This record gives sequence, structure tokens and C-alpha cells, in this order.
Amino acid sequence: MALIRFTERPHFRNPWAEFERIRRGLDELSQNLISEGKMHMHATVYPPLNMYENADSLIIKAELPGVQAEDLDISVEGDTLTLLGKRKAHQEEEQTSYHRREIEAGNFSRAIALPTKVDLDKITAKLVDGVLTITLTKADEVKPRQISITT
Repeated sequence: MALIRFTERPHFRNPWAEFERIRRGLDELSQNLISEGKMHMHATVYPPLNMYENADSLIIKAELPGVQAEDLDISVEGDTLTLLGKRKAHQEEEQTSYHRREIEAGNFSRAIALPTKVDLDKITAKLVDGVLTITLTKADEVKPRQISITT
């Protein structure tokens, strides 16, 4: 019969301790980079979007409040649509003391994989009230076709 002394018990190990150690290390690393001035302090904004399709087209709607049409660049290459833009910062008074600051400004980029082939000559984009609507007409070879049956 083996006797286990009180001091020989296996030490309980917290399974989350390693994650906490890594988090503290990353916090320390990011603080060091910011304090040394090596990190660029440009905000990156990824606008939320919806993508859906109907029989003839693919529609993408992106929320872009505060973004002007001249600050947007939309391109399609292969089966990827790329949305590039810039949200300009609002000019605030120098003596402003924020209690909460959540509205980001800066450059953003979003690449969206298109689920179907589109006709590159029939793409339209419209920005109304901060919502960008991109309509991509499906290529003729992927549009559904009605086949008549003869008897």
C-alpha cells in the first residue's frame, strides 16, 4: 500500500493560467511598441456589410457613416471585390477631454470573395445616407434559364 504524504499531492493547475500569461505578454509587447513610437496609430475600420443575391444580380450593402463617395475606391479582380476607403476624423477642440471615444477614423480595406461570376461592365455603386449599395449583375452563363419541354 502506497502512502501519499500531504506535501506530495499533485499541484492543481489552472487551465486558464497559460492564456492569462500570454495575454499579459501581448499587453506588455503592445505597450512597449506604442511607447517606443514604432506602432503607427492609424485606425483600421472594417465596415459591416450584407451580401445577398437574386436571380439576376448580387447585391452588397455596406454601412459607411461619415464616408464621402470621393473617399471610396471599389475594384473587382477575378472573383474578389475590394472596397478601399478613408473615414476622416472630425475636427475637435484642443481642450476636449473624452469620457468615451469609439468612433474610429482612418483607412479601411475589405476584400469580399464573390460567390458567382459577374459581368464587369454592369456594376453600379450608390452611396445614400451612409449606406453603400453595390449591384453586380451576374454573368450570362450563371443566370438561371427556363428550359421549355416539348412533347
